[in-house]
Amino acid sequence: MDIQNLVSVPAFITKDGSEIRELLAHRNSCIRNQSLAEARVAPGTTTVAHFHRRTEEIYYVLSGEGQMRLGDETRKLTIGDAVAIPPGLVHNITNTGNGELVFLCCCAPAYEHEDTILAD
Repeated sequence: MDIQNLVSVPAFITKDGSEIRELLAHRNSCIRNQSLAEARVAPGTTTVAHFHRRTEEIYYVLSGEGQMRLGDETRKLTIGDAVAIPPGLVHNITNTGNGELVFLCCCAPAYEHEDTILAD
């Protein structure tokens, strides 16, 4: 049985500049076709606009508030919002609040640096 706890998973910085802790993926579990990570964006910062050639993502906001840019559309995000991000669509997220913006990031297939293409 593979169980990972957030406090025991090392953080790393993705190509878009967000700090993530990969909870479950092929690197640390029996999961092979997706990944689940907690992402954090500091107040007043924006991730680098990017897209993924193969990976579709879901962001689910746990705390904080932000602004999501997906293609030509921009929307406000708050706790409980889930965002569907299809492959090939440029996106980034901005923390518009005073505290950390914390969200879950589900990727299928699993997140890989090589599949992240910077747009800016």
